[in-house]
Amino acid sequence: MREMKLEAEEKELLASYEADEWQPVDNLAEAKEVYREYAQATFKKDKRVNIRISGKDLEAIQKRALEEGLPYQTLISSVLHKFVSGRLVERT
Repeated sequence: MREMKLEAEEKELLASYEADEWQPVDNLAEAKEVYREYAQATFKKDKRVNIRISGKDLEAIQKRALEEGLPYQTLISSVLHKFVSGRLVERT
């Protein structure tokens, strides 16, 4: 069997699971609803922003969005969200 390559975050999760640090959730349906509401509030788009970027950058963003199968505005919003939440990581 071929060994899968895991990213750092995935390795942390696996180590945590294997160390039996995970606990079952009481009332799973209620917990799911609470976190669903958190997610909706996080991704609520209630403000509009206009920015000026180079045509070359916009074309590259649109191409990347097409490859990912989503609208380019959604890709831009996702990248900005990841940046402000500290989850945007640069590949080395």
